[in-house]
Amino acid sequence: MEKELSLVKIGLALVLLGLLFGVGMGIVFGVNEDVFKDYIAQGITANPDVHDSKSADKIWRYAQRAHFHATGIAAFSLGLIILVMFSTLKPIYKKASAILLGLSSFYSLSWYTMFWLAPSIGRGPAHGHILTEFFAYTGVGGLLLGAFFLCANVFLGSFREKPRT
Repeated sequence: MEKELSLVKIGLALVLLGLLFGVGMGIVFGVNEDVFKDYIAQGITANPDVHDSKSADKIWRYAQRAHFHATGIAAFSLGLIILVMFSTLKPIYKKASAILLGLSSFYSLSWYTMFWLAPSIGRGPAHGHILTEFFAYTGVGGLLLGAFFLCANVFLGSFREKPRT
């Protein structure tokens, strides 16, 4: 068990950080969500030319989506990493798959980046910003590639350790 755990440790750390980020955002929402709403209002006031009447609500929704995606994707990926631990993947594929699945936590950072940037540059430019896209592609790509290795192993027998004789 210790060997399997050591192979997925990096992926677990990434997923747990993502989960803590999501839970932390939820705690801040509960304690003082006005911190987020005030940040949005100040940005819109300072940059009215890049906003419309829907901006405040939509940007607030970006913060909520960061929270929802962080907790949801991290919980889902945590389950997949546990499956990776008990799969018949070769050790190198276990480690790679776990890290890739751990990177899925980056997806929630794309929503947080949009929340953070939109008050100053507008919703469209925040959505297409290089940082937003980096986090989105890294998160989705990591999830898809990590899940590919796991599914190929579980359902097709690919990437298996050779049986010891």
